[in-house]
Amino acid sequence: MRRRAADFRRPVRRRFSNVFWFTLCGLAVLFFILVLSRESGPRSKPTMSKRAYRHERIMEGLNITEEMLSPNSVTRQLSDQISLAKAFVVIAKESNNLQFAWELSAQIRNSQILLSNAATRRTPLTISESETAVRDMALLLYQAQQLHYDSATNIMRLKAKIQSLEEQMNSVSEKSSKYGQIAAEEVPKGLYCLGLRLTNEWFKNANLQRKSRDRKHVEMKLKDNSLYHFCVFSDNILATSVVINSTATNSKYPEKVVFHIVTDEVNYPPMKAWFALNSFKGVTIEIQKIESFSWLNASYVPVLKQLQDSETKNYYFSGNLDNGQTPIKFRNPKYLSMLNHLRFYIPEVFPALKKVVFLDDDVVVRKDLSDLFSIDLNGNVNGAVETCMETFHRYHKYLNYSHPLIRSHFDPDACGWAFGMNVFDLVEWRKRNVTGIYHYWQEKNVDRTLWKLGTLPPGLLTFYGLTEPLDPSWHVLGLGYTNVDPQTLEKGAVLHFNGNSKPWLKIGMEKYKALWEKYVDYSHPSLQQCNFH
Repeated sequence: MRRRAADFRRPVRRRFSNVFWFTLCGLAVLFFILVLSRESGPRSKPTMSKRAYRHERIMEGLNITEEMLSPNSVTRQLSDQISLAKAFVVIAKESNNLQFAWELSAQIRNSQILLSNAATRRTPLTISESETAVRDMALLLYQAQQLHYDSATNIMRLKAKIQSLEEQMNSVSEKSSKYGQIAAEEVPKGLYCLGLRLTNEWFKNANLQRKSRDRKHVEMKLKDNSLYHFCVFSDNILATSVVINSTATNSKYPEKVVFHIVTDEVNYPPMKAWFALNSFKGVTIEIQKIESFSWLNASYVPVLKQLQDSETKNYYFSGNLDNGQTPIKFRNPKYLSMLNHLRFYIPEVFPALKKVVFLDDDVVVRKDLSDLFSIDLNGNVNGAVETCMETFHRYHKYLNYSHPLIRSHFDPDACGWAFGMNVFDLVEWRKRNVTGIYHYWQEKNVDRTLWKLGTLPPGLLTFYGLTEPLDPSWHVLGLGYTNVDPQTLEKGAVLHFNGNSKPWLKIGMEKYKALWEKYVDYSHPSLQQCNFH
C-alpha cells in the first residue's frame, strides 16, 4: 500500500508525562493532610482542659499547695525531711539510742514550727529563713544513715530478727511438746498412792482374797455369749473404774454386762482389791494379768521380740536413731507395753467368746451400748467409727507410701478409723486368721520402714477391707486435745479423751473433766486418803 503524503497525515496526540501525574498526586495528598491537621487542631483544647480539671481534683484531695509543687519548694523539702526523721526516731528508740532520738524529735519540732508559721501568714517559706533548719535536719538524717538506719540495712535487720523469732518459736514449741508429753506420761501422786494402799489392803485382808476366789457363779457368765462382753486392757485403776461405772450406770441391763479386765502383774493386786471392795450395779467383772498368758512369748509374738530389743527401746525413748525426726508423741512408754498390743490377740485372750466390745481406759460411756451387739458387721471383723472427715485421717497420713509394699496393697485415700470403741466379731476373726495378718505386717516392719510407731498403723493394715463403718455417734473423739462440737458431744454414746490431756491429769481440759469426774466417787475412803478431790 502506498503511504500518504506528509501533509495529509493525522496529527499526533500529545500525552502528559508521568512526572506531571506524580506531582499532581503529591499535591493532593498534601492538601488532604493539611485539611486533617486543621480539623484535629481544635480538638486538642478539650484534652488539655480535661487534664487541668483532673489536676485540680487531685489537688483538692491532698493537703498541698501550688508552692509545694514547685521544683524549688522549701516547704516540700522540709515536709519530706520530717517524714523520714519520724521513721528514724522509731528505729533509734528500738536500738536504745535515746539521745539521738531526742535530737531528731527536737529538730522535727523546729521544722514543724517553721511550716506552721508559714501557713499562718499564708506566704511561702523563703530559703533564708529555712536554710538553717534544712541543713540541721540534713545533718541528722546523714548521721542516721551512718548509724545504719537506712532502709536497706533495716530490711536486713528485720529479716534477721524474724528468723531469730521463728527459731525461738520452734524451740519453745518443741519444749512445750516435750513437757506436755512428760506431764502426760507422769503417774499422778494420787494414783500412785491409791495403788499402794489397795495393794497393802489386798495382801493384808484375807477375807478380800477369799471373796475374790469364791465366785463360782461368775464363771458361767464369763463364757455366756448371750451376755454383753466388754474388754479393757489397762494399768490405771481409777480410769478402768470410770469406764465400768459409766457403762453400768447407763446400761438398761447392767446384770447382763460382763467386763474382762487385763492388767500387768504390778497392778493386778490393787485392781483385784478395788473391784472386790466396790460393786457396780450387778456388772460381772473378771480380772486377769498379762503374765499369766503362757502363749504370749517372743517366739509367737513378733512385736514382743521387737520390744525386748535394746535398739528399739532406745528408738522409743530417745529417738536418736533417726536424728530426732520422730514426733515425741510417738516416743511414749505405753507403746512398749504389751497391754497396748494385746488388742490384736483378743481371740486368744477370750477363746470362748464370739463377740466383744473393746474399750480404751480413757473413755466415758454415756448411753446404753447393748445395741452394739446386734449390729450386723456384714461379714467384717471390726466395727469402728471412721475418722476421715478430714484428709489428715486418710491412710497416707499414717503409712509410708514410698515403700512399694504399702503402695501396692493399700489405697492412700482409704478412710482411717479409730481404736477406743470397737466391735469385734471373733468368729470371723478366727476364720480369717486376722492375728496372722497382723504378724505378717509386724515382721515386714522390723526396720520401721512401713510405719514408725504406735498401734493404729498396724491396725489399719490388719483390718484393711475387714472394717464395717459405724454411726459416728457411737464414738466421739478429741476430748483430750481439741474442742468438740456441743451437739456432737450430746449425741455421743462413748466419749474418748484421746490425746495428752487426760481427765485424771492436771493438764486435762477443764471444760470436759466434769464428764469424767461424774463417775468418780470422791467420798470413797481410799480416794479421800490419797487426797483425790
